Order: sequence, then structure tokens, then C-alpha cells
Amino acid sequence: MRELKIEKLVLNISVGESGDRLTRARKVLEELSGQSPIDSKARYTVRTFGIRRNEKIATHVTVRGPKAEEILERGLKVKEFELRARNFSATGNFGFGVDEHIDLGIKYDPSIGIFGLDFYIVMGRPGFRISRRKHCKSRVGAPHRINKEETKEWYKKKFDGIISQK
Repeated sequence: MRELKIEKLVLNISVGESGDRLTRARKVLEELSGQSPIDSKARYTVRTFGIRRNEKIATHVTVRGPKAEEILERGLKVKEFELRARNFSATGNFGFGVDEHIDLGIKYDPSIGIFGLDFYIVMGRPGFRISRRKHCKSRVGAPHRINKEETKEWYKKKFDGIISQK
């Protein structure tokens, strides 16, 4: 009942501008995940970056199940299964970035270019649904919550990974 599992994997490409580059980034995520990505909007205007409020500046996709594990495996292979200790959050989730999407096994297309992307992994346990369901909603008890150390141990065991203290 207490075994950890990957609840979801979120892939994000933040372009910083709308238009053609964002459309190409959407194609990369669609090719990688097989799902249609969603665009994210800027929260507020930043004149130095040249972005306006509500302008589409990023795209992301959420993947669940075995497909998420397969994509995560490819992402970790690029990182050579080595993550930093600060990649893990206090709530037991973790994330990392990949500089070039072509390292994930996607063929390079000159019309698309090269994009970096972020992986964010949300961990879960059986019984976590009680905090999100509509009827008889409750809190997850303290002993059942996931912490940083548990996720690190799961990562080392599942992927035979290395956690550096840099």
C-alpha cells in the first residue's frame, strides 16, 4: 500500500514568445508524447523580455501511465541517470531539464530546430485520491505523505541512479 509510483510526467518547453517558435515547440512535444500539447500564457507583462500579459509563451503536455515511464527513462538516459540532490522537492516530486530534444531519440528536422525541455515528475501512492475526490474529501495522513528521502531511495532503486550533492 505504501509503494511509490509515477502519478504523472509533465513536459514543458518555454519559448518566451508566441508565433512560429511556439508552433514548432508544440510539434516537438506532440512527436515526443503522442498527445496534443497545451499552451501556457504569461502571467504579467515584462518589458525587458518583450512579453505581454496573456501572451502564449510556453507549451506543455501531461503524460501518465507506462508512456510516462518510457519517456522518463529516455530523459534520464540523456542525463546518464545522474540527478542533483536539489532536483528533488520537499513534497517528494522531482524535475530536471534536457538541453536538446534530439538527444531523446527524435530525428533532427531543420525546419523545427532544437529545443530544450523540462521534465517534472509528480509521485503518488495508493490512497492519494482522498485529497482530490468530490465526496468525503479528506487529507492524506502525515505517515502516508511522500518526502524527499523516500523519492531519492525510490529513484536509486528503480533506475539505479546516482544523486550528486553539487
